[in-house]
This record gives sequence, structure tokens and C-alpha cells, in this order.
Amino acid sequence: MSHHNVPVVTLAADGGQATVELPAIGQGTWYMGEGLATSEEEVRALQQGLELGLTLIDTAEMYGDGGAEKVVGQALKDRRDQAFLVSKVYPWNAGRDSAIAACEKSLKRLKTDHLDLYLLHWPGSIPLEETLEAFERLSEQGKIKRFGVSNFDIADMQALNELPNGQRCAVNQVLYHLGSRGIEHSLLPWQREHGIPTMAYCPIAQGGSLRRELLGNATVEAVAEELNASTAQVLLAWAIRPIDGKRDVIAIPKAVQPEHVEQNAAALSLTLSDNALARLDAAFPAPKHKTSLDIV
Repeated sequence: MSHHNVPVVTLAADGGQATVELPAIGQGTWYMGEGLATSEEEVRALQQGLELGLTLIDTAEMYGDGGAEKVVGQALKDRRDQAFLVSKVYPWNAGRDSAIAACEKSLKRLKTDHLDLYLLHWPGSIPLEETLEAFERLSEQGKIKRFGVSNFDIADMQALNELPNGQRCAVNQVLYHLGSRGIEHSLLPWQREHGIPTMAYCPIAQGGSLRRELLGNATVEAVAEELNASTAQVLLAWAIRPIDGKRDVIAIPKAVQPEHVEQNAAALSLTLSDNALARLDAAFPAPKHKTSLDIV
């Protein structure tokens, strides 16, 4: 499959790493390795995604207690170089030495010698300086190419930015979808100003009533019909839409069913018209004031 004109998000050059262009839709692995599907199905889904151009794979030591990382490790056997691999460290494992140990365990489960990006999963009680120091050491050892954070709100990002090497934060991964737009008020603008792309987890919303409400919404359904797309594809295309001509959000939906993987990849070439965007905006307006960061 040709990947020409696939929307990409650029991560800035950093510490000897050149700029890298990533597809605006990647693959999430939350709930993989937990027996909800067979590991064969999960491995096949990730490999199918890679073949369709969804080359970013996001995982974490938390997911399935390392189980998801093992699935990813199997999926990347003999094709590690095809993927941009992201994993995350628990806040309580993010100390000066504990982060090194945690990363090494992740690498072992992933059967690789390096991560392309390593994230602090959410803010914790270990001082950020310590975590940054560990990330720095991991970079020097070649075990991680870049580092970033997840579930950081604007105050956390500002604090991080003040620290030595804090400006080298490559991304912030947060919950973001049409039904949860709080980050648009102050966090997204701040990150854009500082050139930090956003990774959107649960871009089709986490299971449950909100997801049903979004997928079954009349406006979302109407837009999907006009585009001959699924409602889930509309939500993905919305999450990665360019804002003010700039594209800096990467959505990481999880999929196991082959048709879902295919639909996620096809959403990369879906373009929402200004009219469609305006209608979706009216149906699910962004908050007018700062709200607390949504986390699931």
C-alpha cells in the first residue's frame, strides 16, 4: 500500500535524533494481553495495522501487567524496524534508578533493544527531575530515542518545561475525543506554542454510554453517511483534523478485529469538510473555560 499523502505529525529533532514523521493514526494496545482476544488475534491485528501504514504502536508496562508488551514483542518479531514503538512507565517506577529497571523489563518483554519513545504514564510523587535524569541516562545508553509524558495538564507541562531537559519532552498523551474536548481550552494551545504534539488515547471514547452516545449521535451518523464512512472513522478523522492548518494530534485507537484495523487505517484518508466540522462542533461544543483533565 502506498503511504503517499497520508497525514503525518512531525516530532521535532532532538538530542541527535532527526525529525520524524509519524502517521496521524497509530495503534493502541490497552486491554491487549488480558485474554479478551487470543494473543494470535492481537498479534495479527498489530501486524495488519503495520502493513496498512499504522506504524506507531503504543503500549505500557501497566497494560495487562506487561501482557500487552509481550503481545507487541511477538507482533514485531522480524519487523521491529517497521514500527515506531512507544511504551510508558508507572509513576512509582519513575525514579532515578527504578525507571532504568522498569525500562529494561519493558524492553525484555518487547524483545527489542530500544524504544522510540518512552513516556511517564501520569504525574506521580517522584520528583520530575529524577525521572528526567533517568530518561536522560536511558537516552545516553541508546535504550530510548525520545521521552515524553502522559496525562499531564497545563500546570504539569509548565512545571516540566522549567526543568533542565524538560523542553525535550516529545509528546503529551492525553484522553481526547469529540465528547471530551477540555484540552482545547488551554493545554492544546500551550503545547502548540511549544511545538509539542499530542497523542490522543481513546479517540473513539472508552467503552460505555459515552461511546454509544458518540457513535449513535445523529450528526455523527449524518456526516458518516455523506462520506460513506463509519461513525468511528468520522471520530478518528475529527481527532486528527488540522487546526489552523496545523496537524499535531496522533490518535491511537485499539483494534483487534481485521475490519476495525482496516477502517482505522482508511480513516487516515478521510477529510471532513468545514461544514461537517461546524456541525460536529455544534453537536459537541468545546468548553468555554478551563476544565480538569479527563483521565480514564
